[in-house]
Amino acid sequence: MTNVILRNENLKRILSGHPWIYKTEIDHIEGEYEPGGIVDVYDYKKNFIGRGYINLKSMISIRLLTYDRDELINEEFFKKRISNAWEYRKKIMKDLNSCRVIFGEADFLPALIVDKFGDYLVIQTLSLGMERYKNLIVDTLVELLKPKGIYERNDVSVREIEGLPKTKGYLYGNFNTIQQFEENGVKFWVDLENGQKTGYFLDQKENRAAIKKYVKEADVLDCFSHTGSFSVHALHYGAKRVETVDISQAALDIAKKNVELNGYLDRCHFTCDNAFDLLKKYDEGKKKFDVVILDPPAFTKSKETVKDAIRGYKEINLRAMKIINEGGFLITCSCSQHISPDTFLDIIKDAAYDTHKNIRLIEKRTQSKDHPILLASNETEYLKCLILQVF
Repeated sequence: MTNVILRNENLKRILSGHPWIYKTEIDHIEGEYEPGGIVDVYDYKKNFIGRGYINLKSMISIRLLTYDRDELINEEFFKKRISNAWEYRKKIMKDLNSCRVIFGEADFLPALIVDKFGDYLVIQTLSLGMERYKNLIVDTLVELLKPKGIYERNDVSVREIEGLPKTKGYLYGNFNTIQQFEENGVKFWVDLENGQKTGYFLDQKENRAAIKKYVKEADVLDCFSHTGSFSVHALHYGAKRVETVDISQAALDIAKKNVELNGYLDRCHFTCDNAFDLLKKYDEGKKKFDVVILDPPAFTKSKETVKDAIRGYKEINLRAMKIINEGGFLITCSCSQHISPDTFLDIIKDAAYDTHKNIRLIEKRTQSKDHPILLASNETEYLKCLILQVF
């Protein structure tokens, strides 16, 4: 086994269970290795830390798979980890028709994503080390979950950092990539081939269910709606009227199909517009809603642009607060990993101060439980969802 010896720095983070080892943390390597191969990792005193795969093309040069010296990385290892991940979902998720089956580092399988939509799975192998085991992973998923098909969505730029090509296609079965699934008893279409990420954002599943008591008989504005997931839930839970807003007409076309699939077209209006501009226009026009939902895409993907992101989040929340009826609700989200929960709450406080609104925090939520948070890895906690009452 090739041995990697670490420098005497950042060891607390690694020993606490964070699976990433950066290139700058490596002192030297003893023995030959091949990119994506398995290596043993030791501290500078030659104490065993863990075992994982290596790729020096990436700044994240090693991703640890196990801390057990006697555990080999083989077929048995992957069957055990994938089985454990699936058993966890069966234990904690009410609805298994749609869920994230494997959430990478938080399921101790770094750089592996598997999502389930009805009878079909979508897989991402985002590192060279995990790519080498792709066929074994597919075989194990077929054995354990018995899907009708598995589709690969490896058309993401992070793979290029690992020296891997972007690719997508069938890994098991041959099927229509437009499929129907259910979430919280609501029906949706998903485009496994061309939809964003793996086709649909499952991390908001429990937050969508949580809006039920707030939207009944309400006039709702859903901004950054994408394919209408919050909108359809609001309609399903008895909203009087929903305005569904997105800058992409293609996304709105799918949103309309989702609304139609559930029989709610008569209560839904679709607006193709920039949410920033529309919120400003509605504020200036004194238009009011009982509930405003904000679920924007990430405003920052690096620490360098956090200040710009904060300005963006403050603007949309400030505008939203001003168009909510007295005692109405603001359901606001951020999926930017570099915006901490405390920072997001401070943004809301600043917006409330500037608008002279008194805000009551009703619920402070995060991603669904099929996206578990590994305390040693801040990267696994990224989604913030606040349900607020505006006075």
